[in-house]
Amino acid sequence: MLTTTAHDPAHDPAPPAPAPADPSPGVRRPGWERPALIGLLAATALLYLWGLSESGWANSFYAAAAQAGSESWKAFFFGSSDAANAITVDKTPLALWPMALSIRIFGLSSWSLLVPQALEGVAAVWLLVATVRRATGSAGAGLISGAVMALTPVAVLMFRFDNPDAMLVLLLVASAYATLRAVERPAEGRTAHPVRWLALAGALVGLAFLAKMLQALLVVPALGLVYLLFAHTSIPKRIGHLLVGLVSMVAAAGWWVAIVSLWPADDRPYIGGSQNDSVLELTLGYNGLGRLTGDETGSVGGGGGGAGGGMWGETGITRMFGSEVGGQIAWLLPAALVLLVAGLWFARRGLGDRVVRASLVLWGGWLLVTAVTFSFMAGIFHAYYTVALAPAIGALVGTGAWLLWRHRTSYAAALVGAATTALTAVTAFTLLGRSADFVPWLRWVVLLGGLLVALAVAAMGHLPRRLAAGVAAAALVVGLAGPAAYSLETAATAHTGSIPTAGPSTGSGFGGRGGGPGGGGGGFGGGTPPTQGQTGGQTGGQTQAPTGGQTGGGGAGGLLSGSEPTEAITSLLLEDADDYTWVAAAVGSNSASGYQLATEEPVMAIGGFNGSDPAPTLAEFQAYVADGEIHWFIGGGGFGGQNGGSSASSEIAAWVEANFTATTVDGVTLYDLSGGTSTGTAS
Repeated sequence: MLTTTAHDPAHDPAPPAPAPADPSPGVRRPGWERPALIGLLAATALLYLWGLSESGWANSFYAAAAQAGSESWKAFFFGSSDAANAITVDKTPLALWPMALSIRIFGLSSWSLLVPQALEGVAAVWLLVATVRRATGSAGAGLISGAVMALTPVAVLMFRFDNPDAMLVLLLVASAYATLRAVERPAEGRTAHPVRWLALAGALVGLAFLAKMLQALLVVPALGLVYLLFAHTSIPKRIGHLLVGLVSMVAAAGWWVAIVSLWPADDRPYIGGSQNDSVLELTLGYNGLGRLTGDETGSVGGGGGGAGGGMWGETGITRMFGSEVGGQIAWLLPAALVLLVAGLWFARRGLGDRVVRASLVLWGGWLLVTAVTFSFMAGIFHAYYTVALAPAIGALVGTGAWLLWRHRTSYAAALVGAATTALTAVTAFTLLGRSADFVPWLRWVVLLGGLLVALAVAAMGHLPRRLAAGVAAAALVVGLAGPAAYSLETAATAHTGSIPTAGPSTGSGFGGRGGGPGGGGGGFGGGTPPTQGQTGGQTGGQTQAPTGGQTGGGGAGGLLSGSEPTEAITSLLLEDADDYTWVAAAVGSNSASGYQLATEEPVMAIGGFNGSDPAPTLAEFQAYVADGEIHWFIGGGGFGGQNGGSSASSEIAAWVEANFTATTVDGVTLYDLSGGTSTGTAS
């Protein structure tokens, strides 16, 4: 039998607190916020810096370019692979500049190379905290966002590595901060200057382009949409302001491109990654549309994805959750998507929530555009690219969790919170299960604990505030347990090579723990790419092993791993080094990089990264030899001509082999070119 009782308003749960007006620097902050922020940043710095030197040069391709930039301002500006400026890396150079300056000041070492990357990571976390804190007015939301980003495994990997992604992420987070400042309502008595903030946002995206080219533009739709929807001005003015931001972006990105394009080609290094010595070709082709279509001239091919897959793995909407990528980024990705939708619903009304809505649209657009692009791109794709998703996931989780807390007395919020907690636990259980030997009990603790906490979250609106806060904290701990474990494993493991991966091995994909390519995760490194059909190997690419040298991580290096010269080889290369422009030449940037880092003298990277760029041509190389500019040629090349790229490196290797006497030192084949030619110059 149903019974009714009189309604007593005194027992009604407290309504959610109204959202603050657009935050301003004058908003009073709780006393615990500053110590908590300092603690988060200190813990992040410890995670990113601890044992950093164990990774050595990390990616020796970029390490060599940073070393070159520390020796030559011309190499610094162009991003050359060597201080004698034979060829550039296949990226714009901004990300190299802090590392090169650090090496110039402190000398060449693993620490001077990698510490700038770690500090960029700490700065990115701090900026994300500040951005979410300002949008929501909640210190807790900001700190949760920062913690989620800091503990994302792929973020830990890339902020301890020397790839361009660290600088890319820092600049893009800064652009998000500037965009949200542009849509804020000015404080009473102050004049609004949204166009200044929008111009700054555009400039930051332009600088991000100079770090990693067209990938930086993936956030532009989200930034533009936010200003168009939420700016405090008329629609025509909004469009005009967006044009100012666009001009600022083009100027910040285009000045370097214009200078390089106008610089006489015979007075600058060859543009690595292009077939016609053109930075525009590199931007739009190999590092641009080719990444989407898979039509990348000179690329060696990828792992093969089977049905519906591209050259670099299976494409499709589930790619971010697959065995290669999932453990890097997917831990809180489902939660972020759920909280995006829920957050837009709970923040749908009220002027005080306008910047919150803008923030959700910005981070949601960032996440969706970038994730969909990564999921369907058929060209070169590596799992570590997903570090670009970490800020958006962190911001959505932090903002969404705060909105659920504000509305915790709502049955809808309780249901969403419980479902999100359970979904996160199930996701972590699945991802942890892919590394069966890695802390095997953790997945069960996370699953059972997550389901129990989810039940408590469902009832959180009826609990006393302190107890409800304890439940919320437990949900956060359960949600971060899996990625935190992967992150600690990542920080405790050395990573080298061109395709590193975070966390323990899952037995699939490229790269791997410890040694990068050729490590526990499969893939090819050292000297011998696997034949078609092997896990992580090439499909449709080159399968012939380079001749000469050693395979594996040492010796002459290979396509994806840097060379590791012995003391005897280093001493040999340093003999009469001042008499030569290049102490040696080797096919492929990674083959050349280790010798250059060991000697700190220029080593020519014939053919660039893949050995497939026409730089130098055979005739040019013969002229260098005739002029006495190159002392040694290091064997192990001959893998040019992939996917329509130049075969000049193979021609050079064949000419050297036919005209000079081979010498073997510690298993590496070298040819002394100091005599010009020993059997006459071949035609």
